[in-house]
Amino acid sequence: MTPGGDRPRLLRGSTLKFLARFPERGRWLVLLAPVLVVLLFDVSLRADRFARFSSGDVRDYVLSLIEGGVVWGALLFAASQKRGVEARMAQAFFLFFLTIALGGQGYFFEQYGAYLNADVARFATDFTESVLNQLWADRWNYLSFKLPALVLSVGLLILARKVLRPNETVAKWTGRGAPLLLAGAFVLPVSFKERQACAPDVLYLHAMGTMLSTQLGFTEDSQKLRPRARKSLSVPKLTARPARPRNVVFVITESVRKDAVCNSYDVDCRRTPATNALFPDRIALSQLRALDSSTAISMAVLWSGLGPHESRDALHTWPLLFDYARSADYTTAYFTSQNIMFGNLRLWLDDLGVTSLLFGNQVEPDSNIDLGADEALFADAALLKIDELKEPFFLTIQLSNGHYPYLVHEQRPRPFQPATTSKAPEKNAHFKNYYQNAIHQQDLHLGRILAQLKASEAGDRTVVVYTSDHGEAFREHHQMGHTFSIYDEEVLVPAWIDAPSGTLSDEERENLSSKKDAFSFHPDLSATILDLLGVWEDKNIARFRSRMVGTSLLGPELNNRALPMTNCAAVWSCAFENWGMMRGHMKLEARAWDAEFHCWDLKIDPGETLNLGAQACGDLEARALSVFGRMPGKGKE
Repeated sequence: MTPGGDRPRLLRGSTLKFLARFPERGRWLVLLAPVLVVLLFDVSLRADRFARFSSGDVRDYVLSLIEGGVVWGALLFAASQKRGVEARMAQAFFLFFLTIALGGQGYFFEQYGAYLNADVARFATDFTESVLNQLWADRWNYLSFKLPALVLSVGLLILARKVLRPNETVAKWTGRGAPLLLAGAFVLPVSFKERQACAPDVLYLHAMGTMLSTQLGFTEDSQKLRPRARKSLSVPKLTARPARPRNVVFVITESVRKDAVCNSYDVDCRRTPATNALFPDRIALSQLRALDSSTAISMAVLWSGLGPHESRDALHTWPLLFDYARSADYTTAYFTSQNIMFGNLRLWLDDLGVTSLLFGNQVEPDSNIDLGADEALFADAALLKIDELKEPFFLTIQLSNGHYPYLVHEQRPRPFQPATTSKAPEKNAHFKNYYQNAIHQQDLHLGRILAQLKASEAGDRTVVVYTSDHGEAFREHHQMGHTFSIYDEEVLVPAWIDAPSGTLSDEERENLSSKKDAFSFHPDLSATILDLLGVWEDKNIARFRSRMVGTSLLGPELNNRALPMTNCAAVWSCAFENWGMMRGHMKLEARAWDAEFHCWDLKIDPGETLNLGAQACGDLEARALSVFGRMPGKGKE
C-alpha cells in the first residue's frame, strides 16, 4: 500500500488511542477546572493590573493558584463519590465556598475596583448589622453575582461525578482531609495588600478566616480604630467679640456631594428646593473639600479644626467647637438624626457638654443603624427644642438619611426618575436618581427646621453655615460609595453661608464673598465658625489654634497650607489604605493598589482624568511621605 494510503489508517489509530486515554486525561482537567475558572475570572477583571506585578508578586500569585487548586481539587475529588458522608460534606463545602468566593468577589470588585481581603474583613467585624443591612438593600444585584457562581459550581460538580471514578478508599480519606485543607486556606498567609497578588478565591477564604478569628476573639485586631470616650482639654474663659451680635447654626448633611444640591441660588432648583428658596442670598463656596470621605473623621476635623493625620490622643482631647462656644457663654446644642450606636458615636458624645442634645435613638429607638431616625420625625422633635434655645446660641444640626442605603419614602416627592435601588453598573444612572431623591426628601425636612428658625425672633441674627461630611462616588473612578478614596466625587462637598443683613461687618462680607471660588477646606469652616462666635482672635485659644490647620473665610487670607487627606485616621480605620495631600488646586493621592502617587490639577482637570505625575505636585509627595511614612498599601502584611 502506498504511503498516501497509510495516512488515514495511522490517523485513525492515533485518534483511537487518544480517545481511549481521554478519561484518564479528563480527570486531571476536571480537577483543575475550578482553578482555571478562577484564573479566567480574575483576568477578565484586572488584566491591566497584572502588568504591574513584580517577580515577587508573580510568585505569590502562582502559589495562591496552587493553594486554590489543591483545595478545590480535593473537595471535587471527594465530592465525586456516589455515596457516603464524606461525599455529601465535600459536595456541600465545594458548592457553598466556591459560590460565595466567586460571587462575593465579583460583587465586591464591581463596587470598589478591588477584591475583599483581610483588612476589609477586620473593618467589617464592628459593622455586621450595617453590612447585612446594606447587602439586603442591594440583594437582587448581590444575588445576580451569586447565582451564576452557583450554577458554575453545580456544573463542575455534575461533571466531576460523571467523569471521575475515584477509588472508594482514596476518595473517603480525601473527603476527610479536604475540610482540613479548606480550613488551612482560612489561616495561611497570602499577599492581600498593595496589588493584591493573590487569586480572588484564596483572598476571600483568607478574609473569612480573618473575620471569624477576630469575631471569636482568637486574634486581637490592632487595626480596629473607632471613637472612644473623649475628654476635651480645658478651655479658659473666653470673651466673645463678634463683629456683630449673632447666633450660629452649623448644618452638616451626610454623604451629599456638591452636585446633589443647588449650592448657589437657582430659581429652577429641583435637587434641594427647600433650602434653595429659604436662602436666596447665601454666599456659596464652590471649591470646598473635606479632607476625607468618612463621617467619623470629618466630624473630628470639623469640630476640632485639626487635620485627619493627628494622633489618637489629640483627636480625643482637643477642644471642640462646642467647648469654645460654651466658654464664651453661648447656649450650645447638638441635634442629630444619627443612630448613636453606630461606630461608638455614643462614647464620642458622652463628654460633649452641650446645653441641649437630641439624637436619632430618642426620636426612633429602633432606627436603622446606617440611616438613623426618619428625618420627618426628627424634624418634628427638633422644632420643639429650637424654641428653647436662648441667645446667643451655637447649634449644630447633623443629618444622616443620605447615607447608603438612602432613605426614600414612596409617599413623599420623588422627582428624579427612573430610580432603582440596584447597584448594577447598567443601572448606575437610575441608582443615582434614587440617591438624589433621598437628598431631595432630606432637604424638605431640613427646610422645615430652618424655616421655623428663620421666622423666629432670633432669625435675623442667625448665621447658617451649611456643608456635608463627605461626598459619594457613583463609578467616576470605578468605585461606589465613600471611604475608599479622596477623589473629588467623595470629597468635593456643598458649602454655603447665609448671613442676614447686619450679622457680618462690611469687611467680613467682602472677604467671604471674595472666596466664593477659592479652594477651601473643612478646617476653614471650623476657623470661620470660631470667628463668627467672636473667639478666633482670643489669646486664650492661641495654644489650641497653633495646631489647627484652617483659615477663617471672614479674614483676608487664603489657606495656602499643604493639607493631609486620608480615610485612615487614628479615630477611624480604613478597609483600603488611601491618602495624599492638597494645596490650593493641586491634589496628590494614591490608593492601596496604586504603584505611585497621582497628581491632579483640579483647576484644569476637575474630573481627575489626567495624571500629571507626582513631580507636578512639587513638594506634596515629600510631605505626604513625611506625614504618612509610606505609600498606601506598602505596610507589612
